[in-house]
Amino acid sequence: MEPSNKKKWDVLERTHTSHVVEKDRMIYWQEALADEFYYLKSGKVKIFLSSEDGAEKTLTVLEPGNIFGEAAFFDGMPRVSSAKALVKSEIITVTRKSLMECIRREPQLAMNLLTYLSQTIRMLSAQVNSMTFLQADQRLARLLLSLARNGTVRATQDDLAGLAGISRVTVNRTLAGFSKRGWIRARYGAVEIRDEVGLLAFIGG
Repeated sequence: MEPSNKKKWDVLERTHTSHVVEKDRMIYWQEALADEFYYLKSGKVKIFLSSEDGAEKTLTVLEPGNIFGEAAFFDGMPRVSSAKALVKSEIITVTRKSLMECIRREPQLAMNLLTYLSQTIRMLSAQVNSMTFLQADQRLARLLLSLARNGTVRATQDDLAGLAGISRVTVNRTLAGFSKRGWIRARYGAVEIRDEVGLLAFIGG
């Protein structure tokens, strides 16, 4: 979500007290029941799946201005994923009671939530399409474009590998190729997009 869209959730910041979650601390676990969802005010949060043998699959890495944990909150089913703070983060916990109070104060919040959920469904559909029809390097190119904020993707190669469903070695090799073509500049913990048109053409966009 773009920083300018954070105003959609202003009412959450005005009516709730945030709290700090230290780096690498869990926010919620897969299979847990959900009595609340969360708003990320600052920091970075990873949403991931865990298998019975302990393997992890990163679904997304969230930047400030996003809500998360909302699916299980709304449908009443156990959580399908886990959430962990990748850095020291400030979050707001939203309960059913506090959400209804916020909507009474600002009815537009209900529409903002519906829009957000629709965007999430669209994003998941795009990810399925990408995993089904695109090659590994094309998947990474699309991922970079979708994660870019102000021309920069703030994620490690491990993060990108998990999100794209490819190995870290493949990420490293592909980023090097993109750099040679002048499409990106990779640095520690971030990737700068230098030629968005080139990346779009590469994935057939």
